Amino acid sequence: MKKRPKNPSPASSAPGAARPPVIILGVTGSIAAHKAVDLTSLLVKAGCEVHTVLTADAQQFVTPLPFRTLSRQPVVTGLYDTDDGWKPRHVALADLADLLLIAPATANVIAKLAHGIADNALTCIALALNERAQILVAPAMHGRMWRHPATQQNVATLKQRGVQFIGPEAGLLSCGYEGLGRLWPVEDIARHALVSIGARTD
Repeated sequence: MKKRPKNPSPASSAPGAARPPVIILGVTGSIAAHKAVDLTSLLVKAGCEVHTVLTADAQQFVTPLPFRTLSRQPVVTGLYDTDDGWKPRHVALADLADLLLIAPATANVIAKLAHGIADNALTCIALALNERAQILVAPAMHGRMWRHPATQQNVATLKQRGVQFIGPEAGLLSCGYEGLGRLWPVEDIARHALVSIGARTD
């Protein structure tokens, strides 16, 4: 049995931290999207400012309400969302981010990231992301989709650009198959995210 990690330490407690670390949490169209609610809670409790971006497919599985409630921030659900400012919301978030965390990440969004496709708010944020921000991707999909050469090539391309990956893990998938493709435990994803931010902000 995998040893459960301790609760993440507050990222905002780092010496000299001028503001809370800002995490853009991208949630895509996987049945594992519901686990992103717990991930949001963990990151907020750790002292992060979390802004959630839900793709259209993610909204088939989850609604903005729990993310808005836990993060106390507006949830982006479309490319043309606005906060009534002059700057497009996806550009404002791309400027603000310390980390873009995509969890769960489908094969579709991984392919879009690898090929520079910007057809929704999340992929536009990824392309417009400021130079200091890091990207962490937590895949979740059917095992054959994960093992497909196209997906593996896309992952390799992103890793060459400095994108970090965590997971997937093996286990029972929602389709009833056993295999590699489950979302990594959210406690571990949160810890990895905080380590990434710590390396960037220490």
